[in-house]
Amino acid sequence: MKIHFFSACCFSAGFMCLDVLPTSAGEKLDLERIIPVPATEQIPTMDFFRPPAIQEPKLNRSGTHMAAIVTLSEDRHQLLVTEIGSKNPEMLGGKGDKDIYSVHWLGDRRVIFEIASRKLYGLGLLAADVGTINEAYPLLQYYGTRVVAIPHDNPLEPLVWNRSDIKTGKDLGCAVINTAIRTGSFLDLTSVNSNHQWTDARDNNDKHIIRTYPVVPGEGIGAGYIADKEGNLEFATTSKDGVSSLWRLEGDRWFRCPVDLDEIGIISCGEKPGQLLVRGPRQEGKPRALQLMDGATGELGEVILQDDAYDFYGSGLSSGVVYRDPKTRSVIGAVFEQRGPQTVWFAEIYRKLQKALDDLFPGLVVRIVSMNDAQTRFIVATYSDKQPAIYNWVDLEKRTRGLIQNSCPWIDPLRMQSQNMIKFKTRDGHQLDAYVTLPAGVSKKNPAPLVVLPHGGPWARDGWGYDPEAQFLASRGYIVLKPNYRGSNGYCWMFPESDRYEFRKMHDDVTDAAKSMVASGLVEKGKVAIMGSSFGGYLAISGVVNEPDLYCCAVTVVGVFDWERLVKDRKYDQYNTPEYGFLFRRLGDPQKYPERYEAISPGRHVERIKVPVFVAAGEEDARVDIDQANSLISALRKYDVVHETMVESWEGHGMAHLDNKVVLYNRIVTFLDKHMKQPKAVQPTN
Repeated sequence: MKIHFFSACCFSAGFMCLDVLPTSAGEKLDLERIIPVPATEQIPTMDFFRPPAIQEPKLNRSGTHMAAIVTLSEDRHQLLVTEIGSKNPEMLGGKGDKDIYSVHWLGDRRVIFEIASRKLYGLGLLAADVGTINEAYPLLQYYGTRVVAIPHDNPLEPLVWNRSDIKTGKDLGCAVINTAIRTGSFLDLTSVNSNHQWTDARDNNDKHIIRTYPVVPGEGIGAGYIADKEGNLEFATTSKDGVSSLWRLEGDRWFRCPVDLDEIGIISCGEKPGQLLVRGPRQEGKPRALQLMDGATGELGEVILQDDAYDFYGSGLSSGVVYRDPKTRSVIGAVFEQRGPQTVWFAEIYRKLQKALDDLFPGLVVRIVSMNDAQTRFIVATYSDKQPAIYNWVDLEKRTRGLIQNSCPWIDPLRMQSQNMIKFKTRDGHQLDAYVTLPAGVSKKNPAPLVVLPHGGPWARDGWGYDPEAQFLASRGYIVLKPNYRGSNGYCWMFPESDRYEFRKMHDDVTDAAKSMVASGLVEKGKVAIMGSSFGGYLAISGVVNEPDLYCCAVTVVGVFDWERLVKDRKYDQYNTPEYGFLFRRLGDPQKYPERYEAISPGRHVERIKVPVFVAAGEEDARVDIDQANSLISALRKYDVVHETMVESWEGHGMAHLDNKVVLYNRIVTFLDKHMKQPKAVQPTN
């Protein structure tokens, strides 16, 4: 078998190299090093959290070239385009603190991609051609543009959604743009569609607009757009007063569909015009299925996939929640989280293909992440709980394969720890999943301190795979418990719909998981901390407020601590974002239900906190206002609660810049060590 591969030195071509950068926590960021440190050295914090060397690899339609987002030598995401097997890639990077992300092929020779500033603000959509990648040209700017679909027959005319005009905050709807015309300046959509009316735009000033579509008039806030499998705009979702609606486009008018989106979850387009692929409604005693639905009537059709224990939800390393034939766009398979990551194919030919790929990479999960139209050449991601994703190409016709790039070559899987799934019982009798990572050498005879690490969301999920945060904490001697809870994806069918908004019950689930782990005998007595980000940060403070005898310290990052304050903050943006209506409807009017908000707002009960707290936040956070952190910090001072803080002025919802991320985790471990690890008593000598 002839093997071609891209070497690490090949990927470094075209990068501006950074010097070794110091951080305020004392660790130097040596981004030039791409191999693991010697086994005799502690793994640097940087190695767990530096951005992957490669992300989003995609083949063009013929399978001759690959585009990807790469990061080597710098804390910036850049664009790489290369011919498969070549060692002469083309590179493109933004100037200053700018990152390229979300790359798509338009046929065989052109790519479009988005660019962001300071890892916070989306700037616009650009295009470039193979052979002249460094001559990228602008398309759309300051509209929060996202690609909705790329028609197979007209790939140079993608359908894009312009979610939010930076000047007005308004949804400008969808447009079909002609990427073949190089204007040298960004298009002004507002001049074409200022009244949000349908129009054909072919005037001299905006030749590269083929068509704009109207937003749904007077019906709340746009929440999303869906094209049919040919790439034509077909459906929209809106939100008004916290209620979501589905709309179908006929000509130049939108019509409401008789579909209850509280019960139905839209996944993708279906197989025929007017059809959708959905997560079906609740059924007594059964997980929710992946099935077809007629969008115009709401009539449910064929069940495509139904697990016996989990609702259908997607998995992070897939190229989507469903696999589609790249040419016909028919559904051919699906990836979802079950007891572990699962791939299901709907035809024998693909099942045989999966087996062949599994045989090529034994001991690893194998995911197809891209394929050419002929389905002869593939990019596959292989990973495990100890191994970050490694990308390879496979050519079935030539029976060849080759390495593209290890996404984290600086990680030695032999030094990583296994991640195991356990079951725990909630106080109302349900069984939920949690994932445990043990440090080396831990046993009942040699217990270790525990960090409980609930996920954010809350409508998200922890699953099996390589987890840098858990591996980092385990490398520093901590058991890591990552519990799922009611509200976590996959469990909807187990609980009443109202439980998806019962934050106190989610707190109780996390508490039950923590106590279950303590009962295992592996946890050092009295050494349990709770830590989380976003909603997980909320659960961390809720934990130390409501469970004073369980936790000995807490770490919260960009958390919410007062839900009434959050609802009031969102009210100012209620005409531009659906979040206010959603929270108001699900949690209730704070004026009518003050006791409910009192019970779920741990920031109002800081006087009950008896253990140290670490608070981290970003001043530019657009999801959780910095006032949440500031108010908590003020209350901690007022009640003399031992605490530490890290508030960064150039960060948003979490620390996105590597230097800040390294400082954060180094400070977290120092904080945990201080309050969790007591030095062993020195034995007296004779």
